[in-house]
Amino acid sequence: MGIKYRLITMNFLQFFIWGAWLISIGGYLGGTLHFSGVEIGAVFSTLGIASMFMPAVMGIIADKWINAERLLGICHLLGAVMLLWASTVKDANTFFYVMLLNSMFYMPTIALNSTVSYIVLEQKGYNVVKDFPPIRVWGTIGFILAMWIVDLCGWKSSSMQLVFSSVSSVALGIYAFTMPPCKPENSNKNRGLLSTLGLDALVLFKQSKMAVFFLFAMFLGAALQITNAFGGSFLESFNLTHPDTFGVKHPIVLLSISQMSETLFILTIPFFLNKFGIKKVMIIAIFAWVLRFGLFSFGDPGSGLPLLILSMIIYGMAFDFFNISGSLFVEKEVPSNFRASAQGLFMLVTNGFGATLGGYCSGLVVDYFTAANGLRDWPTIWLCFAAYALVLGLTFPFAFKHKHLPSESL
Repeated sequence: MGIKYRLITMNFLQFFIWGAWLISIGGYLGGTLHFSGVEIGAVFSTLGIASMFMPAVMGIIADKWINAERLLGICHLLGAVMLLWASTVKDANTFFYVMLLNSMFYMPTIALNSTVSYIVLEQKGYNVVKDFPPIRVWGTIGFILAMWIVDLCGWKSSSMQLVFSSVSSVALGIYAFTMPPCKPENSNKNRGLLSTLGLDALVLFKQSKMAVFFLFAMFLGAALQITNAFGGSFLESFNLTHPDTFGVKHPIVLLSISQMSETLFILTIPFFLNKFGIKKVMIIAIFAWVLRFGLFSFGDPGSGLPLLILSMIIYGMAFDFFNISGSLFVEKEVPSNFRASAQGLFMLVTNGFGATLGGYCSGLVVDYFTAANGLRDWPTIWLCFAAYALVLGLTFPFAFKHKHLPSESL
């Protein structure tokens, strides 16, 4: 098998593991285990908590002591144990800590997977910028396929999704050890924890423009976790009013349209950034989140299905125009000696602080609008989230001072 196909397999499995539970676990926790909104939100906050420090720690280990492909394999094998353990847990507190351990092993593998891919492509003489994106897109395809399998096999409301993810993690853990050696580089051996975390880029906060950008990046990172945590539960709540509709029977398949949209909108980013600049692109992303949540409020799996589908399509714009465009903006704006650190800071505020904030706060909102009999006022819940995004959309243009020059090119 050629090296590109081997990297495609690795990237496919990397996100296949995540897709097997990330979107469907909320329905299992709420519908089967009867966790509260706060308890479900706490589980999703483990992704943010782990992202605050574990990618940095594992990055230092890969920089100094262990081949990146071996560390990737070790993390996936340990993560598989945690997922299998989680499949047996029914208590909310225990489940939180087990999934926190899983996140501590899984979240660093996202960066390690990219590191292995970059090193191997460079070793084989390929152009990373040109050749990696077509490889990475198979990760999204793997994520979508895993969602479909879990839904169509009837595992979305059972712990089998965690067992399935665990088996997949074992497969990638073993496979990673067969990849070409990615030895630690001497040039990175003096790289410390603060540098890897991006904390030496805190000097950027002296610039009001960058301080505002990172602040809003954190708030938008919080928005991302909301539909991940509660999208499945929301669709399954229609089993009383629309029991025979496709959206109720296969909510995860319906939600997968969001990931399909993501693969398409990422291709439009260069045009929008070069034409309109980061400020307008971020404004588009924020108001896309308003529509994402607002359409959920008015949609349903019956006559309101077109509204739900439109919300799924808009997700691609909401996610890519914020996450990918934001990363490119950071790459372009900061001095060359801070670029790596600034990217670490961007990940910390979005996937770390933002994800943790979104997980806990969204759970509080869901619980506030949950009646004593367990029924949730989903239209009001989604309108609250839409209002949150609307406030960001109305304040961002005045807070973020940046003038785009049409001649600028990324």
